[in-house]
Amino acid sequence: MTLPLYALLLGLVAAERLVELVVSRRNAAWSFARGGREHGRGHFPAMVALHGLFLPACLLEAWLGGRTAPSWWPVAMAAAIAAQVLRWWCIHTLGPRWNTRVITVPGLPPVHAGPYRLLRHPNYVAVVVEGLALPAIHGAWLTAAVFTLLNAALLTVRVRVEEAALDDAARAAPGS
Repeated sequence: MTLPLYALLLGLVAAERLVELVVSRRNAAWSFARGGREHGRGHFPAMVALHGLFLPACLLEAWLGGRTAPSWWPVAMAAAIAAQVLRWWCIHTLGPRWNTRVITVPGLPPVHAGPYRLLRHPNYVAVVVEGLALPAIHGAWLTAAVFTLLNAALLTVRVRVEEAALDDAARAAPGS
């Protein structure tokens, strides 16, 4: 894969991220209109910063570092596509409950359909795979390593916040 094609790919992923933000804002409004409560706002700015810098870092490392795509870049591309498919399966399964923030709506039971019947946090599997695969497509190993380490720290916090929010919602649900 050439650097211009890699830049185009990252641009397409950036456009997809903008679509996610539109969906997230719409879904947040839906949740708040139904009494939704946001949890764990403290880690969110760090998550936004890390994820906001990820795509530019991929491109900058590939360009300024003179990286070239490894011969097996199609494998990394397939993994990146699989991560996108899993992410959108999660978004589709959660419907208006999917969000980039942690928001619970009173009275709604946990989702156990789609990828959530297989994994507790499948969207984060998609994030981890993408964090390795997208940089690997064009040899941005430093970006993959730094993003993966920082993202692991953030996910540790994020999963704890989500688990606590889900536990609170379950305790507050009728009949519990």
